[in-house]
Amino acid sequence: MQTRTVGTTMPVLEIMLGPGERVTAEGGEVSWYTPGMQLETSTRFGSGGRGGFMSGLKRALGGGQLFLTEYTAPTGGMVAFAARMPGVIRELTIDPADEFMVQSGSYIASTTDVEVSVALQKRLGAGIFGGAGLVFQKLAGHGRAWVELSGEIVEYDLAQGQSMIVHPGHLALFTAGMDLQFATVKGIKNKFFGDALMMAEIHGPGHVWLQSMTAAKLAAAIEPYLPDKSGGGNGDN
Repeated sequence: MQTRTVGTTMPVLEIMLGPGERVTAEGGEVSWYTPGMQLETSTRFGSGGRGGFMSGLKRALGGGQLFLTEYTAPTGGMVAFAARMPGVIRELTIDPADEFMVQSGSYIASTTDVEVSVALQKRLGAGIFGGAGLVFQKLAGHGRAWVELSGEIVEYDLAQGQSMIVHPGHLALFTAGMDLQFATVKGIKNKFFGDALMMAEIHGPGHVWLQSMTAAKLAAAIEPYLPDKSGGGNGDN
């Protein structure tokens, strides 16, 4: 199995599969693939060979997808996934010593022995995600996984005793086992006029990937330029 990332601002991940090789991805996320590729959708995929329907149900209850799709190339082929947000695509090597927590929506695909599960769900204020909850998926097992991170990426190694306070939308990826806590922003003015009611505090040891862009901030930036649908549809400016 070989991979290639094409592009810069809106990259595309191409996965070249040898004869009989397989890769798992969330349903509906594929962009294109070569003829002869076999697709099968099931709840058992993404469970690292374990769990079946219950693993899929836990993903769904946590805000993830119940079904994942497995792509098999009987004679070899290519399958491609396009990024949904401007940013970068990163490959992770996963084994029992290297497991990761990635913000929901960032997972692209993985090899078949990687387990994809919802491991953290937190309801946060409307100023962060429009009232939606924050969900992190855990990538465990053994194999390779690919994730998309938004905007520019800044990485930090936190030693034992070190911590960092992060706007939850910017916390894209971190090594599993790190202590993550949420605290309400102090001060009345901060609560009512700030952009976040809660902040995340992540504690070392471990490695964190912070993203410069969030979906909420991108939506807020383009909202003034969207057509006004409240004027009765007469098209007047």
